[in-house]
Amino acid sequence: MPNRVLLELRASRTWGRPRLARELHLYCGARGWSSPGEANIEKQIYRLETGRVRRPDDFYATLIAEFFERPTAELFGPSDSATSSGSTYRLRSHKFVPLYVGAEAVAGLSRAPARAEAQDDWLGAEQVSDLAVPNTRALCWPFGVVMFHLVEEIEPDSVASVAVWRRHSYEENMHRANQAVADSGIDVLGDPYVLSAYWVDSTPLDGLQHETGLRLLCVPRVLVSRHEQGTAEEKLARASVVEQAFLRDGFDHPDICDFGVRAIATAYASWSGVVYAPLAPEQCLAEGELIACELSVQAAWAYADYIRRVVEAGADPDVPPEFGWRYLRGIRSRLTTERPQETSQHRAMREAIVNTSGLIRRLDQAIDSLRDCDRR
Repeated sequence: MPNRVLLELRASRTWGRPRLARELHLYCGARGWSSPGEANIEKQIYRLETGRVRRPDDFYATLIAEFFERPTAELFGPSDSATSSGSTYRLRSHKFVPLYVGAEAVAGLSRAPARAEAQDDWLGAEQVSDLAVPNTRALCWPFGVVMFHLVEEIEPDSVASVAVWRRHSYEENMHRANQAVADSGIDVLGDPYVLSAYWVDSTPLDGLQHETGLRLLCVPRVLVSRHEQGTAEEKLARASVVEQAFLRDGFDHPDICDFGVRAIATAYASWSGVVYAPLAPEQCLAEGELIACELSVQAAWAYADYIRRVVEAGADPDVPPEFGWRYLRGIRSRLTTERPQETSQHRAMREAIVNTSGLIRRLDQAIDSLRDCDRR
């Protein structure tokens, strides 16, 4: 992965690599340091900028950091010793349980006073006051989606334990959400599901294992078979063996999209969920930005999936005209088109989450289906 921070610092001075090597050589002389020579410095700059070397030795790290007056962690990421901070993971688990109930049902729900979390949503979510699930907030969108958002602080000792906990807790989360809606006399019209996002404060791993652990956390289902039998303890034992093998040999997956920025945050998105580990808190995305993106994407996904379900059953979707294909076309534009003041980090996050969710394909199909209904 190219070192974009170093590339931008050099580009901001309109220098080529030879000029930067010469300036660093002169800087060594001014500080009374022994210079490796311009040719060797230029080679090291090339290796760092192209990602062939992630972190240089202490001499080059100090030289480049002091020359640009930047912290070494900002230029080259945290050192291996800085990555680990304890014997467990420390993370916040965000679970999203969207249910399509129809625009009429949503219109009949009582709203609570607006809260900051709901206002951060991109598609006009409102807080719901009469759907009660412990430690969970309920949001709704006028096109017919109710979503339960559960936040849990957890400190697992491994990704394997997250995978097993996730598999068992998902059933309970969906049951509670369905029950809360049913108790209000509302029918669930779409297929329920749960999607997770993890905000990672720290991990017990160093270096490459740290990145491998976060990629596993992005798709923890690879550690637990859907049809695996046995107790939770037995499943955890088997998942732990698989996790250790991946940590030793490395892990990658075609579903994973990397939207992190070197020295600022490590971030991955996949069909299974999202993982974000901040490295530079003042420069990385805010947690609320990540949550707002997921709320918007999952609400749109649940609506489009309901239309798919009706079409595949051989019927025509019956939705209010104000939430027809033109409305969905607007949602597609809102979720896929960059804003004038949008940062590169925010754009990378949005594109990674939208693309790995498969939302665009579903929106396109839903728009075509509703447009066909209008022509009849």
